[in-house]
Amino acid sequence: MFTGLVQGIGSVAGIERSDDGARITVATPLVAELAAGDSIAINGVCLTAVTLGDGSFAADAMNETLSRSSLGDLEAGSEVNLELPLRATDRLGGHVVQGHVDGVGTIEEVSDDGFARRIQIGAPAEVLRYVVEKGSIAVDGVSLTVTEVDDRSFTVSLIPETLQRTNLGGVDAGRRVNLEVDVLAKYVEKLMAKA
Repeated sequence: MFTGLVQGIGSVAGIERSDDGARITVATPLVAELAAGDSIAINGVCLTAVTLGDGSFAADAMNETLSRSSLGDLEAGSEVNLELPLRATDRLGGHVVQGHVDGVGTIEEVSDDGFARRIQIGAPAEVLRYVVEKGSIAVDGVSLTVTEVDDRSFTVSLIPETLQRTNLGGVDAGRRVNLEVDVLAKYVEKLMAKA
């Protein structure tokens, strides 16, 4: 389990693609806190560190993961958000994030709003059904608050701290991003359907 509070930005050192999936190697100082077999969220996708190197780790992404996330868009040099799993003694500063992507959205518009930056993201209907104004959503693994939502998109507003500490500070229109809705909404829907 994660919180959506990014602990570092890594750089993709390489990607080895095959018919079976992809091995993604990420350079990051966070490797010092990893052991082989540990979970780590890369742009909001929970993966397993399979090998550790000098200042980097590698994780395998199967075809299912590549088809349901934007990880297949990565290339050498891409910046990625990284988060280690939540420890039982940690504060839950963001919201409950599982690292299970619900869909991929596309950034439609980026605009400045004072010291903040507004990002409008087009999203599939099966994701938007769980998105509510002032609710939580993870965008590329970053816990954010929804400021607006309509039938085709939602908007988030990022403070300078988020812009500096995550790869969302440099996004432009057209980029695909991983989306994970608040898991509580999915459980409530299922429970209400049985009532």
